[in-house]
Amino acid sequence: MPVPKTTKALVLKQASTNKKPVLHDVVVEDRPIPQLKPGQVLVRINAAAFNHRDLWIRKGLYPGIGFNSTLGADGAGVVVDSADTNDPLLHKRVFLVPLRGWESDEAPSSMSILGGIKAIPIGTFSQYVVVERDQLIESPEHLDDEHTAAWPLGGLTAWRAAIVNAQVNEGDTVLITGIGGGVALLALQLCLARKANVYVSSGSEDKIRKAVSLGAKGGVNYKNKDWPGELQKLLEKDLGKGAQLSAVIDSGGGDIIGAVGKVLKGGGKVVVYGMTANPKITFTMREVLKNQQLIGSTMGSHQDLIDATNFIAKHKVVPVISHVLDGLESAEEGFQLIGKGDQFGKVVIRVRHDGDSKVISRL
Repeated sequence: MPVPKTTKALVLKQASTNKKPVLHDVVVEDRPIPQLKPGQVLVRINAAAFNHRDLWIRKGLYPGIGFNSTLGADGAGVVVDSADTNDPLLHKRVFLVPLRGWESDEAPSSMSILGGIKAIPIGTFSQYVVVERDQLIESPEHLDDEHTAAWPLGGLTAWRAAIVNAQVNEGDTVLITGIGGGVALLALQLCLARKANVYVSSGSEDKIRKAVSLGAKGGVNYKNKDWPGELQKLLEKDLGKGAQLSAVIDSGGGDIIGAVGKVLKGGGKVVVYGMTANPKITFTMREVLKNQQLIGSTMGSHQDLIDATNFIAKHKVVPVISHVLDGLESAEEGFQLIGKGDQFGKVVIRVRHDGDSKVISRL
């Protein structure tokens, strides 16, 4: 099969009007594929997944955005060409490492994520991507390309929060807030694979029911004023009188410490990877005296992603997908789905190539 010279890509363009709030444009463009340099390979992208970050970029709420850059941090496909004709990665299924600047150990002072920014010239919402071969990881054999694309950034964030920072292990009792988003669901699946007792919170009863169908022991609706009291009753019903949480994996911020303080055991951890409710958390002497810990958590390192991928391969964890869209031209629908926040799981684009037939989503 001949190597293509051009690729279709979803490109960020500056908004054509001064309308507020801003929503920058996205267009599908034909772009030349650069010649491979030593150490580089060409990946045919078969599936790419949305993150909330993509919408924040369009809204101008993300630092360092780059107009005329390709969007997307998560992508999976096949290596179809290499600067090294004997490259063992040729024809292997792979996914792209979504960040640069954090290889292992502790978090660096700065790092960058693929797609839509000036610092990194590539993104995954493209038919083909030229990338350094050491920035690829082989796809788990039990996952197709769509489910592989749903894994990297969300999975890395969930792994760092639940396994590295919260140190969830067998028998622990965990609350995961905001269930339904990709990171929260992956955290749920990772904790279940660790044989923890997992509870969830959401503003949607339907999402709570779906989480229970995946293995959560129960859930509470945070719109209810006394949801911490309801959670305490659930814990004692399932696990016995005086049962408490070992850890909370939180995406909302705000008064999470005040809400869970009485339900969280002494020495328990609250790991926060987002602050969608309120960008401020109050931590008082009450928590200090109980030796409770508040830990901020971001994506994780390249090595974390390797470890996490090996874990899901061993335990056959399959990321939850909410929608599979057909072709880069359907990207606007993906942005609308992310903006509404009604999805349960990841929104993925099946990237079409010349000669592909249109496939109706099986999900």
